[in-house]
Amino acid sequence: MKYLVNVIDSRSSSGTAEEAVAIDAFNDRLRAGGHWVFAAGLADPTVSTVVDGRGDAPVITDGPFVETKEWAAGFWIIDAPDLDVALELMTAGSRACNRRLEVRPLLEE
Repeated sequence: MKYLVNVIDSRSSSGTAEEAVAIDAFNDRLRAGGHWVFAAGLADPTVSTVVDGRGDAPVITDGPFVETKEWAAGFWIIDAPDLDVALELMTAGSRACNRRLEVRPLLEE
């Protein structure tokens, strides 16, 4: 099963050099274990754009879809046999990036 793992932060581009080294090592562990799918950092939510194409004319607005004190600053998509393994892996991921993480299963057909 695949899981989306959101990295929760209240600042943008707040990672340190030491955290980057730890994250690279953690990503290598994910690859070696066959759990790596994809990962990336995200730009500050203030530069996001919301697109609503549900009506007759699209509505495009600047900024995040919701104002919050914390947001997803990055994410992993991992492959794990079950939630227990995903949580074990991402406990190490949380230590590596020094952030709280949200682990959410992807819907599969």
